[in-house]
Amino acid sequence: MGNEKWHEINPGLYIDKPGSSKQNKTGSWRTFRPVTDKKKCIKCAICWLFCPDNSRIMVENGYYDVNRIYCKGCGICAEECPTDAIEMVMEEW
Repeated sequence: MGNEKWHEINPGLYIDKPGSSKQNKTGSWRTFRPVTDKKKCIKCAICWLFCPDNSRIMVENGYYDVNRIYCKGCGICAEECPTDAIEMVMEEW
């Protein structure tokens, strides 16, 4: 199989300066986005707790919505929601 050299890549981690996530607007990577059904939502904040990008934000009356600037559409919030109130839908650009 070809000249594959993936195993030669040095392991590493890129760390930017603290607080730099505000400049790294990662929402443009998204192909799916979470949509919350407020009729099913019990305002438990599990979606906020498990969101790896901290893109779940509290909105009116204690519900949580998504900050589309930072949400990558990973679906963890939908997977962890105990009432299935979050559905991942195809993003419309």
